[in-house]
Amino acid sequence: MARLEINAVSKAFGAARPADGLSLAVEPGEIVAVFGPSGSGKTVLLRMIAGMFEPDDGDILIGRRSVVGAPPERRGIGMAFQNFALFPHMTARDNIASGLRASGNEVASRVAAISKLLKIEHVLGHAPRELSNGQKQRTALARALIGNPDVLLLDDPLRNVDAKLRYEMRLELPNLLRRGTAAVLYVTQDYREAMAIADRIAVLIDGRLAQVATPADIYAQPASVAIARLFGDPTINLAEVSPVAEHGVLSADVAGARMRLGAADGAAPAGACWLGVRPEDLAVSSASSDGAIAARILAITPMHEKAVLLLRLADGTEWLAALPPDAPQGAADDSVFVRFTPDAAMLFDRATGLRIGASPRLKAA
Repeated sequence: MARLEINAVSKAFGAARPADGLSLAVEPGEIVAVFGPSGSGKTVLLRMIAGMFEPDDGDILIGRRSVVGAPPERRGIGMAFQNFALFPHMTARDNIASGLRASGNEVASRVAAISKLLKIEHVLGHAPRELSNGQKQRTALARALIGNPDVLLLDDPLRNVDAKLRYEMRLELPNLLRRGTAAVLYVTQDYREAMAIADRIAVLIDGRLAQVATPADIYAQPASVAIARLFGDPTINLAEVSPVAEHGVLSADVAGARMRLGAADGAAPAGACWLGVRPEDLAVSSASSDGAIAARILAITPMHEKAVLLLRLADGTEWLAALPPDAPQGAADDSVFVRFTPDAAMLFDRATGLRIGASPRLKAA
């Protein structure tokens, strides 16, 4: 078992800096998803660990041993790519065995075991062109796993498979990966995939790690507005507010309604803030009451497990509400009232975008 450590690693290509002082540790048997928008530096990070690029600064250690400068084959790494990268002239069996250094009987035994685990034993004699994308993906995973690597690097491996298989593999992969002891770094642009598969998520934005935490903590406690916007579908609702603290209560005017944001721990935040509320935390009704925002329904989109309402608040701000399909929804152009509880409110500094304090929801957990 070996720990993967990335210590203050940087990499530049001319003016572009896809890795800027990155530090991250992955324990044996742990799955860490590296998540971020396209161009944030995810693949560059994996290629530095694999030895395809060398960092300009910093160090990469596997089992407390620096691997900077070591050839890829001596790093104890398995890797699977989003484009499968199978040898077209080899069968699936030979592709899986291509990285092994072992005798014939041992190779056959290990290929049989890993192919059975991944349910591809019936296509071992097929060439890659004869395989479905799902079979190609499992073959590439088998090749990465068969050598029992210390570190497993998965570069968006589900990106090129169909939606059904992607959903199934989100359920299967965590159990499969935890059967071994490899430290797993899993790159993805799909926040649902990151949340379903990983023990922790490392959010990478513009070459820097913006937050590293469990999926639940990142969703409930995003460190910034940028991170909050990356997680959730529909995306988080935002409104510019100027909170005030009165009699131990923090509140703010939102579209003409005074909304409670929770207990005031001292003075209110100075200056303008972003108020963030997740669409699923909004309640919508036709009845008015204190602490309700007047709004009008612009459109309703059924999405099977929920209905998404596009709302225009009294000041013209547009928010989204995600309601259970059996909840009263109204119709387009109806006047409604929107509420949220104080523990659903998140505050971010307007100038920096960074989150202010900890939400009551997390404090109570």
